[in-house]
Amino acid sequence: MKKALSVAVLCLSFIAGAAFAERVHDWHDLEEVHGHVKQAIAEMERARAANHYDMAGHGAKAEELLRGAERELHAAVQSSKAAR
Repeated sequence: MKKALSVAVLCLSFIAGAAFAERVHDWHDLEEVHGHVKQAIAEMERARAANHYDMAGHGAKAEELLRGAERELHAAVQSSKAAR
């Protein structure tokens, strides 16, 4: 359980770092981050299933936040592609 939450926090920290980092010059960078978030979602689903989904609501909240980040990154990639 702690490992799953640690992974979620790490991923969200990575996304926040990417948001405040130097301007992205290539949509491939965003697409790579998008792929990492999708992997984190899959890991979170696996961890929640292994723990029978009982993480005092924290696992569901972390997964919800990861899915929100995935949607935003997808929109950012599409926007960047359209701007080129």
